[in-house]
Parts: sequence; structure tokens; C-alpha cells
Amino acid sequence: MSAGEVVASAVIAGILMALASELGRAVGVSKSSLVLIDGEFAARMIGRRGGKGLSYVAGSVIHLTTSAVFGAIYFGIVRGLDVALQSALVIAPYVFALWLAMLFAALPLAGQGVLGKKAGRLAWLEQMVFHAVFGVGFWWALGTL
Repeated sequence: MSAGEVVASAVIAGILMALASELGRAVGVSKSSLVLIDGEFAARMIGRRGGKGLSYVAGSVIHLTTSAVFGAIYFGIVRGLDVALQSALVIAPYVFALWLAMLFAALPLAGQGVLGKKAGRLAWLEQMVFHAVFGVGFWWALGTL
């Protein structure tokens, strides 16, 4: 499998993750939108205040770019360690590390606080579910492409 296919698989997984976030928010089981968090962070970084539409556009670009980067990093790791690309035993700890990075780095940088506390007391659990969707989607896409 090529690096491009792995990156494409990660982008597909990122789309599924974003859809899970939006669906969860729409039905009231989740308080945050991954795409809006990314978009609002981008607006703050450039010192602008954008509307919801602009936040969704910017957030989508950031979210999918981040997913692609994580796919490229994954490709480098599995090739460097010479381990199976589609192994759940490799994907699961990688996605677990991404979840921890989200809770302790990305969410605080985005203004949501450690564990995403500003997004709600169960934001850590929401993020776990969204990252599980990413992991399963990534595993599925790797096997499909």
C-alpha cells in the first residue's frame, strides 16, 4: 500500500469522525463540534472573528489536513517499524496516542481546556468515541483502498 493510499484512508477516517461529531451534536449526545473547534481556533490564530459558515469551512480544511498528516505519520511509523499496516494492534495504540494528544494538547491550544472541560465535563468521553470512530474508519479504509 502506498503512502497516498494511507493518507487517503486517514482522510476518510477524518470525514467519518467529523460526521460522528456533527451527528452527535445534532441529536444532543455531544456538546462539541470538532470542525467548529478547529475553525474557531483558526479564526483566533489570525485575529479574526468569523461566522459559523466560515468556521465550518476553515475547520473542515484544518480537520482534514490534520487527518492527512496523521495518516502520513502513521505510514512512516509502520514502515519504520516494519509492522503490519492494517493491524488493529498497531492502529489502536496509535489512535489512543492521538486521543491523548487531543485531550492534553490540541483542545487546550484550541481554548477548550485540558480534557476539553470548556466543551463539557464529558468532552473526554466524546473525544474517545470520536477517536474510536476514526480508528475503526481508518482500519476499514486501509482494507478497502
